[in-house]
Amino acid sequence: MSDLALWGMFLAVGIGTFVMRLSFVELYGRWRMPESLSRALVYVPASVLAALVLPAVVYPGGQSGFVFDNPQIPAAIIAAWVAWKTRSTVLTLVAGMAALWGIKLMVA
Repeated sequence: MSDLALWGMFLAVGIGTFVMRLSFVELYGRWRMPESLSRALVYVPASVLAALVLPAVVYPGGQSGFVFDNPQIPAAIIAAWVAWKTRSTVLTLVAGMAALWGIKLMVA
């Protein structure tokens, strides 16, 4: 690929990204979102976070299969329980990391 084609591709991708983001900003005040879509969009952040975190917990280090002696799974369960009971992000992080380190110390 020549330098000119590469720069052309960068320019096209940049303009495309700008237009897509600008469209949401411009349409925000003009377009009324349906109530069902608005209710469904409330769950998007939680589902994206789960989709990012769950594979990292279940398959640490890019393993190809499920491992029963994985210390991240019980630590994640403890962290989820703390998050559910306290609704505190900081306390959830502290409890999850403490559980993970504690389980790793017990196993080692």
